[in-house]
Amino acid sequence: MEILLLASGFNSLTQRVFAALRDRGHSVAVELALGDAAALRAALARLKPQLVLAPMLKRAIPADVWSSVTCLVVHPGPLGDRGPSSLDRAVLERRDAWGVTVLQAEEAMDAGPVWATVPCALPPRGKSDLYRGEVADAAVEAVLLAVERYASGAHVPLSQDEPEVRATVLSRPLLRQDERRIDWQRDTTAEVLRRLRSADSQPGVLDEIAGEEWFLHGGHEEDRLRGAPGELLAARAGAVCRATVDGAVWIPQLRARRRPGGPPPFTLPATLALAVAARGRPERRLPPLSEAPVELELPPGRRTWSDIRYQEVGEVGLLWCGFPGGALSTHHCRRLLAAYREACRRPTSVLVLGSSRDFFANGIHLNVIEAAPDPAAESWANINAIDDVVEAVLTTTDRLVVAALGGNAAAGGVMLAQAADEVWCRRGVVLNPHYRLMGLYGSEYWTYTLPQRVGPAEADRMMAAALPVGTERGLDLGLVDRVLGCGPEEFADAVIRSAQRLAASPGAGARTARKKADLDRREAEKPLHAYRNDELARMHAIFFDAEHPYHALRSAFVRKEAPAGTPEHLRAYHRSAVSPSP
Repeated sequence: MEILLLASGFNSLTQRVFAALRDRGHSVAVELALGDAAALRAALARLKPQLVLAPMLKRAIPADVWSSVTCLVVHPGPLGDRGPSSLDRAVLERRDAWGVTVLQAEEAMDAGPVWATVPCALPPRGKSDLYRGEVADAAVEAVLLAVERYASGAHVPLSQDEPEVRATVLSRPLLRQDERRIDWQRDTTAEVLRRLRSADSQPGVLDEIAGEEWFLHGGHEEDRLRGAPGELLAARAGAVCRATVDGAVWIPQLRARRRPGGPPPFTLPATLALAVAARGRPERRLPPLSEAPVELELPPGRRTWSDIRYQEVGEVGLLWCGFPGGALSTHHCRRLLAAYREACRRPTSVLVLGSSRDFFANGIHLNVIEAAPDPAAESWANINAIDDVVEAVLTTTDRLVVAALGGNAAAGGVMLAQAADEVWCRRGVVLNPHYRLMGLYGSEYWTYTLPQRVGPAEADRMMAAALPVGTERGLDLGLVDRVLGCGPEEFADAVIRSAQRLAASPGAGARTARKKADLDRREAEKPLHAYRNDELARMHAIFFDAEHPYHALRSAFVRKEAPAGTPEHLRAYHRSAVSPSP
């Protein structure tokens, strides 16, 4: 079928639906719903889709559109749920089971005929993590079922006027900040986490720190530090720890409240956000928070926040990372490199570098770069720091290295994974192995690893197309070596079992023994540092050219500015390059 995706942004779910539909042989184009109904009508006239699908839509579809072509809308709630804050309220209410519904657009929002509904679990995680995990799994299943039913021409969707559906209908309004607000003098740790998780990553929870308003992003329990309710107790890896009435929570990121006439603020590591706010304003400077370091390998039962942790199971070492938003700042990269080197000192035969769920990595930290006094210099420091991590993985020759992706990866994050001996992904992960949409050439040794994996021609095509790649297509291309078909909560255990089997496999030792000779052979053909130097020369020219589009694109990205229109590379139908999945 020829399907047009209508979305408020080309976000993670839209990308996943895009990839899943293409993998099943459909032709897919995208039109962004930016408030210009004329542009949407022009796209419909030009593309003449058989079906319009809206995976993520923040505004109503015009009546003349849904009355002329069938439009199916993905609602992140179970049958009968209605309203714009469905998942937010589910997390706030501590629901442990939820669902996704695909319904037909009509006059009343969320009230059209139902084409598919799929249940999902809601473990105690942040809203955005759930949205990219359990909810996205259910959404894709529901979309594919709805498309199959529509294509059959025989399916009759379920009317919401049916008595059994009417009995489940619950319409709820937008969840506003007064319902999210934390009372630090009364709320328990569990209550604080509930509120923080329901607002992660957007819109955050509006709060006050030292007389200034901030949006709090992310929330994790702390089991040891204590203080007066509301007090900032310590810092760790950019996060701050804040006391509750019965414990404490870690808050990794903050975002300033927008001032009238000012530019849109953006999220930053919490300690950096506070430091940036105090630049040139001593009255806003908080007393320094003491660092509260934590062991790389946490003891069993420890409940605290750490974005890097190590686990060892027999012959397998696992270095788990969980950086907010998947972005790796210079500081993140240096800490990750130190942790990786420490892991390599352990007597293991397989080392896993991975994310147990949610983002693996998305490359350099554009928000931190944007906030730096000298963004060009910080860009340069950041790209060199991430290159150091990739080089360490590439030159590990005494054990097998596995990149385990429990969540999505983009740009330098994809290339970090490609440096490993094997890339394992949870089914449904989306990879964006390109840089050009940010105006960048790219580094992270991509000119060395990517052509080896997918071939030079496909590597060039990927970089030029700048389109998301799903796990099925990635497996076919060689971008991915293994797909683990499990839920987000089961991924870590599935990785451990698979890594143990790899360590015990008859050929593992011989394969490790060949690594040094293979690296030496390639070094003789063209040294690793030559690839790095060539890439960095291109990146240096970009970073230190004040007029280069990278700087404006970066600023627009971190401030979440809406594009002027649908990007050209999304406007045409993209057809599958592989046989449809069964």
